[in-house]
Amino acid sequence: MLTDIHPKLPMRNKAITRNFYLNKLGFQEFGSADFDGYLMVRKDNIQIHFFEFKEIEPKQNYGQVYIRTDNIDQLHQSILDMKLSIHPSGHLQIKPWGQKEFSMLDPDNNLLTFGQGIL
Repeated sequence: MLTDIHPKLPMRNKAITRNFYLNKLGFQEFGSADFDGYLMVRKDNIQIHFFEFKEIEPKQNYGQVYIRTDNIDQLHQSILDMKLSIHPSGHLQIKPWGQKEFSMLDPDNNLLTFGQGIL
């Protein structure tokens, strides 16, 4: 019955969010129209949607998404090569629950955690 999930995260500035996801993380914008206050991006088999929330205080934003990958080491290295910041508590490591993970924040403090199963 359920087939997909597309998280919706807050953004303060569509141009800044678009630039980060398209030009830094390699996502593509999609959709048949450019909607005011809404952005949809995709990469490989995932989509993330964003809604405008100009008043959000980034330090009070707890938006989070967990993104599974099949090559965590290559993805992590590409993030480092682009000189993007890894979250101070989210360095690449193996977690007790059998995932190898790292995390980063987007311009609005949404936490992006990337993980790959190792068991």
